[in-house]
Amino acid sequence: MEVGKTLRTHGAHGPSYSETPSRTATFVPGAKDERPQHAFAHEEAITTAPAALDREQAILRAWIAVDPASRQLIQEARSIARTSSAVLIRGENGTGKSLLAWILHALGPRASHPFVHVDCASIPQELLETELFGEDLSGLPHSGRLRSAAGGTIVLDNVEALTIPAQAKLLRTMEDRRFESGNGRASGAASDARIIALTSSNLDEAVARRTFREDLYYRLNVIPIVVPPLRERPADIRVLTAAFLHHLAAANRLSRLSIDSAALAALESHSFPGNVRELRSLIERAIRSAAGTEIQLKDLPSQVRDSFSGVARKKISLEELERAYISEVLDHTRGKKTMAAKILGISRKTLLEKRKRYGLN
Repeated sequence: MEVGKTLRTHGAHGPSYSETPSRTATFVPGAKDERPQHAFAHEEAITTAPAALDREQAILRAWIAVDPASRQLIQEARSIARTSSAVLIRGENGTGKSLLAWILHALGPRASHPFVHVDCASIPQELLETELFGEDLSGLPHSGRLRSAAGGTIVLDNVEALTIPAQAKLLRTMEDRRFESGNGRASGAASDARIIALTSSNLDEAVARRTFREDLYYRLNVIPIVVPPLRERPADIRVLTAAFLHHLAAANRLSRLSIDSAALAALESHSFPGNVRELRSLIERAIRSAAGTEIQLKDLPSQVRDSFSGVARKKISLEELERAYISEVLDHTRGKKTMAAKILGISRKTLLEKRKRYGLN
């Protein structure tokens, strides 16, 4: 890909992708909307969609899925959203587990009811039970997060951080379908919130160490989902980069932001231990370093540039070489497939097949 060719993004309304940053977040119809940030980018499309199918597509666009691994994940989510069973979402930090949990809620029959997100790791242990289950004051039950999620969905982020007593109460709530206050008294009210647990830890090891209850693990792991790390869905890097540039251009009141081909290639070769969250952070930092509105290789952190230099020196497979060449020709023809196919010496149909195979959409 020739240096100087750029990935550009325009306009003020682009997709957003982030995980819930706050300790707790609640969305109740008619109340102040505190849904995860990623929901807002598509709010207008969702609320004005003329049909259910259009609304579903608007919600699904919140997850930018080009790589086959991402597409398979979203297909699973569409099916799982229709159920009310507990879900355990595993994945490394920064992969988008909170976003996926919101999609499951928004696509399901509970979409018009509360969506409550609780980060179990950020709440002091002595307050965690009260935060989740409330407390009984003078015989009057005080609402906890589980109660506020009635009819909707509660997301327990970093579920491994629950104390053993809190795990026991959660298990009883799930099995009896009744609320239990922080002081252990049953309120008698039915608990019908769907529970989605998120973790970046190995719960199997936690069960073996007896820091996580085995019976609760089985109750939460009714429907397991694994979110692949960004390095296992590399085709998403280019489109996520475009989305972040789009969002940041609007946030900084710029007509456009772009990234040149060398910098984009460096990002595509990076392993991203911090996943999507790291990608966004790198782009934001690079924008601050850039002389203008285009990110260049020199604007990226040294560890990204150094790893890219190492990759560039390695021998690559014929398949990788073909993908790179097709990408370069498509850039050269500005996406004109008939012209690109002529240059490549293949039919337009073959080009479309290879374009789909390599994720060059």
